[in-house]
Parts: sequence; C-alpha cells; structure tokens
Amino acid sequence: MSTPQTSQSPKAQNRTFTGRKRKGPDGPGPGFLGTVEKPKNFKTTLNRLLGYLKPHRVGITVVLVLAILSTAFTVLAPLVIGDIINVLFEGIVNGGTEGFSIDYSSVTTLLLLLLGLYVGSSLFAYAQQYIMANVTQKVVSDLRSEVGSKLSRLRLKYYDTHTHGEIMSRILSDVDTISNTLQQGIVQLITATVTLLGIILIMLYLNPLLTFICFMILPISAVLTKMIVSKSQPYFKQQQEMMADLNGHVEEMYTGHKIIKAFGQERKASEKFDGVNEGLYDVGWKAQFISGIAMPVLFSVQNIGYVIVCIVGCLFVLAGSMNIGNVQSFILYSKQFTQPITQISTVINTIQSTLAAAEHVFEILDEDEELLDSPDAEDVVNPKGAVVFDHVSFGYEPGKPVIRDLNLQISPGESVAIVGPTGAGKTTILNLLMRFYEIDGGRILIDGTDITRLKRHDLRDLFGMVLQTPWLFNGTVRENIAYGNEDASNDEIIQAAEAAYADIFIRKLPHGYDTVINEDASNISEGQKQMLTIARAFLSDPVILLLDEATSNVDTLTEVHIKNAMATLMKGRTSFVIAHRLSTVKNADLILVINKGEIIEQGSHDELMAADGFYAMLYNSQFSSDNLDETFEQVEKKMSEKSSSDV
Repeated sequence: MSTPQTSQSPKAQNRTFTGRKRKGPDGPGPGFLGTVEKPKNFKTTLNRLLGYLKPHRVGITVVLVLAILSTAFTVLAPLVIGDIINVLFEGIVNGGTEGFSIDYSSVTTLLLLLLGLYVGSSLFAYAQQYIMANVTQKVVSDLRSEVGSKLSRLRLKYYDTHTHGEIMSRILSDVDTISNTLQQGIVQLITATVTLLGIILIMLYLNPLLTFICFMILPISAVLTKMIVSKSQPYFKQQQEMMADLNGHVEEMYTGHKIIKAFGQERKASEKFDGVNEGLYDVGWKAQFISGIAMPVLFSVQNIGYVIVCIVGCLFVLAGSMNIGNVQSFILYSKQFTQPITQISTVINTIQSTLAAAEHVFEILDEDEELLDSPDAEDVVNPKGAVVFDHVSFGYEPGKPVIRDLNLQISPGESVAIVGPTGAGKTTILNLLMRFYEIDGGRILIDGTDITRLKRHDLRDLFGMVLQTPWLFNGTVRENIAYGNEDASNDEIIQAAEAAYADIFIRKLPHGYDTVINEDASNISEGQKQMLTIARAFLSDPVILLLDEATSNVDTLTEVHIKNAMATLMKGRTSFVIAHRLSTVKNADLILVINKGEIIEQGSHDELMAADGFYAMLYNSQFSSDNLDETFEQVEKKMSEKSSSDV
C-alpha cells in the first residue's frame, strides 16, 4: 500500500520575495511522502463547497450512476476471465489422449461478454467525464464570477493589507485547485470506493481464507510506511527551507543584477548560490532516497503476499475446493486490491488541500464590502468643487487614529497643498474624500452635501487622480488616455495629450496612438507614463483634482513639462496636492501642514513664512536634507527648543 501523493500549496505557488527570508512551500511538491495544507474547518468548508454543486444535482447523479456502472463492469471482468480459463482447462483435461475437447462456443460467448464489459466500462467512463467536465466548469465559472464581482465591491483596506501575489493566488491557483479536484477527485473517489467494495465482496465469495491473507498485508505495509515517513519527513522539511533560501537568493540576485555587476559582487553571489545549492542537494537526495525506498519495500511486501496467495490457491485446487479459474480470478483481484486503497488515500489528501484552497477563496467572499449606497442617495447636479471637512476623525485600526478632529473649508477652484512627514495622514485625506474608507466621526461635504448621501459612482466621477506611481494597463496609448472617458472622440484624446505635453512623444512611437503599451509599460519612460496619466485626467475633465507628487521620479526637463501640464489642468478646478518638495507648493492658495493627523498650520506660502512658525522653519531647513521626514524631525526639535526658550 502506498501513501497519498501531495501537491504544493496553492498559496505558496505565487508568493513573492520581499527582501526578507521567504517561507518555503507547504510541501515538497508531488512527491511520494509529501505533506499538504489542511483546512481550518473541514466540515464547514466542505458543506459550503458542496453547496455550489446543488444546482447540478441531476448531472452529478447521472455521473454517480455511470461511475458505478463503469466500475462494476471493470470489477466483473476478472470473473469472466476465470470462467474462460475454466472452460479451456476442462477442455484440455476432458480431452485425455484423444486431444482437446474445448467448448469454443462458450469461449467465444465469454470473450464477447468480456469485450462488452470493457467497452461498456469505457463508454460509461467517457460519458461520466463528459458530464462532469460540464458540471465542473460551470461551477468554477460561477465561483470565479462571484469572486470577480466580490473584488469590485471590497473595501480598499483589503487591498492595502493583502499582497498582489496572495490575491492572484486565491483567484487563479486556488480556484484551479478546486476545479481539478471536482473534475477528477470526486469521480476517482467514487470509482475507487466501488472498486474496493466490489473486489472485497468477490474475493470473500471466491475464498475467505485467501481474502484474509490479502488483508494481512495492509497492517504490515502501514507499519513500514510509517517508519519510512518518520525518517524522510525531517529531510523534506529541510528541503523546503533550503528551497525557499535558494528561490529567495535567485530572485534577489535577478532583481538586483545591475547593482551586483556595478559593485563587482558576481563572485560572492555565485559562491552563495553554490553554498545554498550544495545544502539543497545534500538534504534533497536524502529525502528522495529514503522516500524512494518506500515503493520497492511496499511492492516487495505485496509480491510476498501475491506469492502466498498463489501457493495457497494451488493447494485449494489440489484439494478440490477451488477450480483453477477461480484461483486465477482471485490472483487478479489480489493484484488490484491495494490500488483503490491508494487512490482513496490520495483523493482524501487532495480533498484536504482543496478545502484549504476553498477556504482561501471563501475568505475573500466573506470580507466586508463597501457600504451600499443609500436608497435615497442624491444625484450630483452642477458640481462646483466646494469641500468641507467637519470634525473628521479616522483610523485604519480601532484605537489608532490617523486623522483627529480635522476641520477644513475649501472654496471651488482653490488649490490646496498638503505637507507632512510619512504617516501624517496626507494620502488618507484623499482616500477619505473619494470614500475609499468610511470615517469614524464628523462629516465630509462636497457642495454642501454629505458624501455619504451621494452615489459612490457619481462621487468618484467628480475626481481626477494623478499619482506618484503612474498606472497604465496593457493596451494602446489611445485606450490608456481614454480610460476615464471611453466615449471620447479621437480629436478629444489628441487635445488631452497635447495639453499634457504627451502628443510629441506619442507621435514618435512606432504606431503613434495605436502603440501597444507592454504589461510592465517598459517600452516608455517613467516621465512618459506620467504624461499619459495627466492626459487621462485632462480627458476625464474632473471637478476636483487629486495630485500625489507626480514629478518625484522624472528628469528635470520632463518635470518642467509635467508641472506646466498640471498647472493648466488645475486651472478652475479644486485641487489637492500632496507635496514632498516644498518648492512645488509655493503657488498654492492654501497650504496645510499636517503632523500626526492634525493641521498644525495653514495659510498661503507668504502668510506662513510671515508667521515664522513651523512651515517657515521647515521651508528654510528643507535644503539641508533630501529627506522630508528628517527635516520634520529637525524642525520639531528646533520648535521645541524655541518654545522652551520663550517660556
């Protein structure tokens, strides 16, 4: 008897390296003595997964019947083979010295019956696979649709707290695992169970003693398997850890290949790889060698049992209590006896890993969604862009506020610059404006209307965003610009590109506006990407503009073009600008200095400089450090010293 095979955890298949030591896979892969990820709640997850099969009861019932018939035909075949041998044997024995007296008519009938059993079994198996494939793909399609719909309704918090690799793994790998198990595992479990029961019943019918001998093989095989597993598992565990180290090292070296070459560290990187590789080889061959012993040992035990069955069967024939055909049939059944046991063990193990994968998918489906729009939500009519924060408080986690009692009034068309260190709450303000998160207290009003009274889609249509890291999808330049306004004409797209200073470089691309941007947008520069996102914002014609330091990753000339484009884009629009360099906010109508979720100063650049407070000291000190966070720390220290001296 063999132990169940394993498969790598779906969750582990898409893990990404983050610069720290990665956790290895949950098992050594589809090895003979591997491990699988187990579900946290087997019964609940199983019942929930079976719920997706309920609409397909009829199809599954037909599959069950076909599987039973296919298996029954296969199980009956050795009995017919035994009858054929009996007819032939009797013909030889009864012929005596006069020659064979074989009943060829009976042999032909039995051969046709045997052929019918095998053909019928194959046809039933084909039909069951065909029906089950349709059922499985329909179930998986429904599940994917449900997950896809759910992802569009999830709160932004979910994406902030889960890596892209993990989300992709749950959508793709985990759902594929469910699909494969539904397609193969269920049918295999049914056929293996029916086969095992049929073989046991027929073996008991043929000879109980020989059946007992076959059963004696099982505990011996189980004990030997357990002994081998206890020896191999520590090496498999080390193999996982070493493989994780090797994968992490290779990925780290690949992503930092230029730096390695620049500092001449190729030899050191190669030596480290060789060391990890040698360690992996050492534990790998031990793990595979010990686990590889299992099959020969178990086959030896099975063959010994097979020999004993043959000898005892011959003795029964000589004693006249069994005929030779029945012995031959029993031998065939004894050879098949352990196969369904192995299949059942494998399927049970597979089902455990599948339910673990299903749990990952169900965790997405159980996540909190964005609050539904109010039934009496108001439509946005002639928006102007006035924004009010009225005693707004918010925290990403309970008891850890990021924004504290924020009060702010912005008139239509005003530009607001937000200055502050990392974690001060700058980006949070933009997230709250677009209602990506629900506030804990207070109100946010746009044109006098609480944003919770507006439909989310209408609310977000008011905004245009240009982020620090531009986002483009795999499509043409034209499609990327028109992403926020798919009904835009070609002339409008070109006008938006011209306003964003992007038209010149677009026309130099191989296919102009029809040039396809790669999946990683590697065929255009960072500055060009940013110009396209600004053109996208121009085309969407937003009432309120949100800018998150769009010039931080570009060269000087491109920065000038982008600043000019943004200045044009901001005209007549309410604008919120997150500033990382204070030189970019001098012309803002209002500057907010935020620290620890509170506005500590606000006013125009001239007003704040005249006040000679935190902003003035920050502005004068920014050139002593390239790091705004360090500058904030220095200014906070100086302000504290100044307050102490004033006292």
